[in-house]
Amino acid sequence: MSFQQPLLLLALLAVPAAVGFYLLAERRRRRRELAFAAPATAVSVLPRRPGWRRHVPPAIGLIALAGLLAALARPQVSVAVPAEQASIVLAMDHSGSMQATDVRPSRLEATVAAGERFLEEVPDEVRVGGVVFDHRAEAVQAPTRDRETLRRALREQMKPSGGTATGDALATSLAMLRASRVQDGERPPAAVVLLSDGKSTHGRDPLPVADQARQLGIPVYTVALGTASGTMPDGQRVPPDAESLRQIAERSGGKAFTAEQADALREVYERLGSQVATERQDREITAMFAGGALALLAGGSGLSLLWFRRLV
Repeated sequence: MSFQQPLLLLALLAVPAAVGFYLLAERRRRRRELAFAAPATAVSVLPRRPGWRRHVPPAIGLIALAGLLAALARPQVSVAVPAEQASIVLAMDHSGSMQATDVRPSRLEATVAAGERFLEEVPDEVRVGGVVFDHRAEAVQAPTRDRETLRRALREQMKPSGGTATGDALATSLAMLRASRVQDGERPPAAVVLLSDGKSTHGRDPLPVADQARQLGIPVYTVALGTASGTMPDGQRVPPDAESLRQIAERSGGKAFTAEQADALREVYERLGSQVATERQDREITAMFAGGALALLAGGSGLSLLWFRRLV
């Protein structure tokens, strides 16, 4: 829990002061009782004493006072809420090495299938965009809630060819997310999911782009596709460059994953979907503090009326 105006918590110093005044008043009351009747006759003159009940209503009142004073500082708690304006960009590699069949039926088919699964798992309120890349990057769909449009676009564009322009794909994804509508002076939560199997061979260096993503507060989650034994149809070995993808993820503030088969890749997407579907927000609970304090005051007053026929 935190407070929007913490300096106002200094008002809580009134609580120990009130305790001191109460103890002083109790001492004076006892002195008046002793002055009214000698100790030997006090039992007959004052036969009924409230005992501990005398202190209950004031104690409840002090707790209520503390609650009201704390409410002045506008308390708030951090809660996880749906990120209804969140945006995700799927950046999917369709370079020539995606023809490798170490992930069945092929790296490319497994990637497309997992992407479609991701679109099904991500909450409907989250906007999802798409970027595909080989030796150049292409934005195929701006972030949208229309899953079918993006699904169709990915199916049409994902054909294996060319090299790998990872940096350009990241830059295109960031540009797409930066164009998102700003609300209340803040940009909605955003993330990039980058799927690739190889080292960047064309275009921009991806690491400086990853640094830019961190500055923008847009984490990049990377998924390294394939296995070390992956080969092209012509027999050329194409192991995934998991280390480069790990560096991209770490420098952007995201996380790196590996997936050696289609089932594992789907689990990665489910995990990513749960991570970007919520965000932490501060919720003010001033009304809760004030309401609780008023309820305590009412309860203390009720006990005082019940036991002593007076409010104080």
